Amino acid sequence: MGTHLSDKYCIVGVGETEYSRGSGRSTRAMAVEAISKAMGDAGLSSGDVDGLMSYHGGDSIPSTTVMHDLGIRPNFHMDCSGGGSSTEALIGLAMGAIEAGMCDTLAIYRSMNGYSQVRIGGTGVRASAPVAGPDLTKRPYGLVSAVQNFAFTFTRHMMEYGVTNEHLAHIKVTHSNHASNNPKALMKQRVLVEDVINSRWIVKPCAHLLDCCLETDNATCIIITSAERARDLKQRPTYVMGVQGRGTKPGGDFHYQHGPITRVAGYHIGPRIFEMAGITHDDIDVTSCYDAFTYTALLQFEDYGFCEKGEGKDYVSSGITDLGGKRPNNTSGGHLCEAYTHGMNMVIENVRQLRGQVDDYCPRWQEGVHTYDYSEGGCRQVKDTEITMSMGWGTPAIGSAVILRR
Repeated sequence: MGTHLSDKYCIVGVGETEYSRGSGRSTRAMAVEAISKAMGDAGLSSGDVDGLMSYHGGDSIPSTTVMHDLGIRPNFHMDCSGGGSSTEALIGLAMGAIEAGMCDTLAIYRSMNGYSQVRIGGTGVRASAPVAGPDLTKRPYGLVSAVQNFAFTFTRHMMEYGVTNEHLAHIKVTHSNHASNNPKALMKQRVLVEDVINSRWIVKPCAHLLDCCLETDNATCIIITSAERARDLKQRPTYVMGVQGRGTKPGGDFHYQHGPITRVAGYHIGPRIFEMAGITHDDIDVTSCYDAFTYTALLQFEDYGFCEKGEGKDYVSSGITDLGGKRPNNTSGGHLCEAYTHGMNMVIENVRQLRGQVDDYCPRWQEGVHTYDYSEGGCRQVKDTEITMSMGWGTPAIGSAVILRR
């Protein structure tokens, strides 16, 4: 995608269901709710949306089923399977589909009972699945879940750069502080560094229980259309300045054979997306960083260039990423504290930050009034947000990103 598409497309609607650990609902019902809310947010009817795309995996529901429930007749639809870098990549693919004339307005959705039904780790249904394909190189050796698969990259990073568990714990502390001001967050309780350190080990030496993201049931939706059409819709348009979808390290899944093992895909994606957007890191007001685990956030800050390699431990413990800091990160609480959505909630949060519509505990937030008091049970709207960046993560080798502006 060239720079000629910068600012040509917009996010015009966002919506989500409740974030829970027991929805008691089908992914079909939740998808319909999230898409309906996003259409309502944008001021669109079912006849206005002629494209559907989903991140399809686990117990998710395909577009060809959802279209009937919503009364949508797509001119284009596609259900894509992939990891946590899917959200940003799908935004780019949606722009491409509209640019190619295949549709005019496209809804991207993800629906998952990620706790009560198909859990992503090695428990539940997956535990009894036959070992085949890529799993033959992993599961027999105990590499069942993502936290195990990714641990090699960060264990080496800890050895080389002196990162401690206390450094990682600061990421959880920051995101829990943000979530405490988020009515939607599943985990609203603020935690301390010692809480993280004292939680049980999941994978030594880089992941305690509180270093790991939540498992949740939810559906989320983002609607994309042209900037020209967006001007006539309900919300202030959120412009896509640049997008990079599923950039990959050399070697793909075998990236550790093409060192350095501590390098992640953001190293290759970062220069491209900043060139597309025509800005620098200093122009970014708010970030969202895929926090499947605390260490995935730290690695991305370094390789996307927000700090030098090896300085991530100082970046995350300096206060820069806090509300009230220079560049707040995951202001909703992210995957660690709000919900796990494969990155959709992070883009939704950044859209609302750019609109000045973050739903927090400020008594008049629905009127667009915020106190910017970030104490517990207070505000999480960042003042004068102009540009945001979302960084997605599939594996250490695969990533995506999107830069948005108001």
